[in-house]
Amino acid sequence: MNATEIFLFLQQPHIAVPIVLATMAAFFFAGRRWTALYVGLMPLINWSFAAVPTFPIPDDLGGGAFQPLAIVTGLVLVVRDFTQRELKHWVWGAMLVGLVLSTLTSWITIVVASGLAFLVSETVDWAVYTFSKRPLSQRIMISSLASAPLDQVVFIWLASFVVPDIFAWGTVLTGIVSKLLGAWVVSQIVAAQERKTAANEMNPA
Repeated sequence: MNATEIFLFLQQPHIAVPIVLATMAAFFFAGRRWTALYVGLMPLINWSFAAVPTFPIPDDLGGGAFQPLAIVTGLVLVVRDFTQRELKHWVWGAMLVGLVLSTLTSWITIVVASGLAFLVSETVDWAVYTFSKRPLSQRIMISSLASAPLDQVVFIWLASFVVPDIFAWGTVLTGIVSKLLGAWVVSQIVAAQERKTAANEMNPA
């Protein structure tokens, strides 16, 4: 088998899915549960770009199409934040693993676009988590507010080279809002946990 045949063989669902699951299991049993979720969500999101039907957005609202799983992409950004807490600077390695797995489920051009978008937004997240000392719930929203627009614009712009007419402000804006909504939900859950922890420390049993 030549390289192309091997690649096509690995992309078959009954081969690709077990590889992704085995990689996730390896991270999970190594005590890196957020990393396991992160590297598994990346190929899922990239697969959904071509596999999940989209809904047209009226021209009056910017045109383009709404991707239903865009909110999951927002959760990926948050999961990446937790992964950075687990791995510190090694989060870059986890991103690379996720992108390699994505080549088994997606067009290579989409993987490249996703990788560059993640690289840009990851740099922003890394800066927030490295230099900010605010509570985790606040850092989740700060990093998402900074990285989600960059991630969405870079990804859609690069993907437009393969998928004609995909770049539209309606697509960009609904994607950003969906990502921020996912981040906000998680930040509220984390904030509630922070308040509970603070109350327990002030009033120990």
